[in-house]
Amino acid sequence: MTQMLKVAVMGAGAVGCYYGGMLARAGHAVTLVARPAHVEAINRDGLRMQTRSFDERVRLSAASSPSGVAGADLVLFCVKSADTEAAGRDIAPHLAPGALVLCLQNGVDNADRLRAVLPQVQVAAAVVYVATEMAGPGHVRHHGRGELVIERAAATEAVAEVLRAAAIPTELSANALGALWAKLIVNCAYNAVSAIAQRPYGENVRSPGIEAVMDDVVAECLSVARADGVEVPGDVHAAVRSIAATMPTQLSSTAQDLARGKPSEIDHLNGFIVRRAQALGIASPVNRALWALVKLIEGKPR
Repeated sequence: MTQMLKVAVMGAGAVGCYYGGMLARAGHAVTLVARPAHVEAINRDGLRMQTRSFDERVRLSAASSPSGVAGADLVLFCVKSADTEAAGRDIAPHLAPGALVLCLQNGVDNADRLRAVLPQVQVAAAVVYVATEMAGPGHVRHHGRGELVIERAAATEAVAEVLRAAAIPTELSANALGALWAKLIVNCAYNAVSAIAQRPYGENVRSPGIEAVMDDVVAECLSVARADGVEVPGDVHAAVRSIAATMPTQLSSTAQDLARGKPSEIDHLNGFIVRRAQALGIASPVNRALWALVKLIEGKPR
């Protein structure tokens, strides 16, 4: 890794635009691979970053083709979980031999799935704690937080320093799988409820019975994790409760997907818990109900 990196963001939605924008503000050469409407707006006007501490247009490059990752030292991989293998195969011919691909995705198994289709480069998992949304073409709105937890490896030590220097709080962890599960459990507790209600976190937890439902979700997820031999760090119940306080205005990514008529990642959140629970002989009725209700809304004719 050189001090100033060539960075590409594959699947630059709200999360990818935020982190790519922060790296561009720090002087790195960043290319966002995004949908055509975003690409046109960004190449014309720059990326508008509306955050709690600044509102400015950041100049960087944007492309709609996977070839936009060509020559990158660091690739932030931000596509939806269901698209992991396909997007990995799309970028494979364009990756530099020494590139590091960092998975900034929901779910716990994306890095392993990506390694299977990108054996020629280094792939590392990251846990993302940020509240963002795309407020319009080329316009990312930041609602709070922004930390990353990255699996500790020789290749990630240097990139962690680069991220920290770009005002992105970054921690290296020897238990990245446990950290991924901790984030998965937060998503399972919040995403489906926010999607079904189409309301932000802070409003949802004030509704009678919702916090108890979320506690049940967490308990089921922890039972599955223990049965799967995963050590989930920290007090997960406390971590879940803190989200509504730190991100009260955030609509979940699942809620945003349903509002736009797009497929959600629910199969890789509560749906993943349901599948693992079934394989391990554990009941998961609350996760199953939330998964099924989101799938019902997702399949509704529009």
